[in-house]
Amino acid sequence: MIIWLNGTFGAGKTTTAEELAGIVPGARVFDAEYVGYMLRAVPGLPEVRNFQQWPPWRGLVVQTAVQLLAYLGGVLVIPQTVLVEEYWTEIRLGLEKAGIPVHHFVLHSDDDTLIHRIETDAVEAGARQWRLDHLPDYRRALSWLSREAQVVDTTGIPPAQVARIVAARAEAGS
Repeated sequence: MIIWLNGTFGAGKTTTAEELAGIVPGARVFDAEYVGYMLRAVPGLPEVRNFQQWPPWRGLVVQTAVQLLAYLGGVLVIPQTVLVEEYWTEIRLGLEKAGIPVHHFVLHSDDDTLIHRIETDAVEAGARQWRLDHLPDYRRALSWLSREAQVVDTTGIPPAQVARIVAARAEAGS
């Protein structure tokens, strides 16, 4: 199965994913960003604002997840922001067609918490403004995300506790 952690940039997806991998038996993190990094090196692809705009990214994320699960088994935890409903639908349908159950969660915090996390993140300091600039996109996407995923309010909750909440909900939904 897949546990997909969605949410805006700075919501704590990567940290929560690492915590989940430590508590869910057979879980490992698959960072779909690396598919985008790989594609950036391919000459001839059109200029895009976000590599998710490339149809090959979406297809390769699905195929990579399918191949990893077929080879390794277990659970893939995918911490990846997807704010375009059409892109999420394409990924979800591809995984469903492959027979892979997906537990989709949105890690959500209030604006003050998100802004504080982004502004104080030493690891992603170079992407600070880019992350802040995407908050309006996230706010717009939240209406469809709340229909497609379970929203987990992470305001004031440490990542280890968020991971336990997600793990319990994923187990209950299996």
